[in-house]
Amino acid sequence: MRKYNVVGVMSGTSMDGLDIAHVTLEELSEGKWNYSINAATTITYGEKWRLRLSKLRHQNSLVFHKTDRFYGQFIGEGIQSFLAENELEADLIASHGHTVFHQPENNLTVQIGDGNSIYAFTGIPAVTNFRALDVILGGEGAPLVGVADQMLFGEYDMCLNLGGFANISADINGSRVAYDVGPCNIVLNRIAREFDQEFDKDGEIAERGLVDYDLLEELNSVEYYSYEPPKSLGREWISTHFWDRVRSSEASKEDKMKTLVDHIAQQIGQSIDDLSSGDSSGKKVYITGGGAFNKALISHIRSHTDAEVIVPDDIMVDYKEALAFALLGILRVQNKVNVFNVATGATKSSVSGSLYGDFSKLL
Repeated sequence: MRKYNVVGVMSGTSMDGLDIAHVTLEELSEGKWNYSINAATTITYGEKWRLRLSKLRHQNSLVFHKTDRFYGQFIGEGIQSFLAENELEADLIASHGHTVFHQPENNLTVQIGDGNSIYAFTGIPAVTNFRALDVILGGEGAPLVGVADQMLFGEYDMCLNLGGFANISADINGSRVAYDVGPCNIVLNRIAREFDQEFDKDGEIAERGLVDYDLLEELNSVEYYSYEPPKSLGREWISTHFWDRVRSSEASKEDKMKTLVDHIAQQIGQSIDDLSSGDSSGKKVYITGGGAFNKALISHIRSHTDAEVIVPDDIMVDYKEALAFALLGILRVQNKVNVFNVATGATKSSVSGSLYGDFSKLL
């Protein structure tokens, strides 16, 4: 089978930076792929980009479209420099973009990062806009990495990503189920910024605190947790349904951090149990995303499940989602299904993603 060299690009809701990974993908058999991550980097957002991205949902249409175009240029230039520095070439770019709006209940999801600009600045064919079609088909448009979890990491019972939101996927009766468990780094980082830190390194702030059980009960009562999957979350949901409960608590900042960590771990443990039909013993859960570096969070997750928690090496922790979208991009070019409706709730599975450039050499 043919090998593809792909640049996978991801920007998550934590807004720590732009993840870029050069990966080689080889299809071993139908639905089973081999992979290698050849080089990877994160371009940290400067204050200007961080502010612009965080405020974009409140701006007018002209600012929005300019930002979409300039952000695509930013991605393209970043990829160009990355490839030159590592003396690498690529057949394809698969860019998730940065989510500005995610409101599937309103038939809306928007990820910026203009594909025309990416192609113009790199000369490499690009796939973007992976979520929109699924939402139009009535799906959640998220999480999408369940396809890659099944095709790349099938030896594990579940894959858990601890990003801005925690999402989980698992094979249930031959179908890949995936959904957002709840908030994760997006709320932990808010507390960390009150200590003038971008994030809680190793969970040190949490370890200084105590669980506030009144706040914990309040957080565990959030209605979202009672919904059956498929389900997904966006940044807007934090403001309207979650953060006020944290802000109104009289607990200390350290206690809020500790309580949030335990709350997140409890909800993850519950999801693992639900996906294990109530018995998670013997199950293997593969954990990636920035939250996997949070020792306090991983410790609490282990205390709330009987499953074996597996945290891989740092490269995989940081760049698994970029790898996943690289695979989604190749599947799109091959005109194969890359979004499963069993995971998103859409009326049908789909071949999702917008194409930019000349793909003739890939066919």
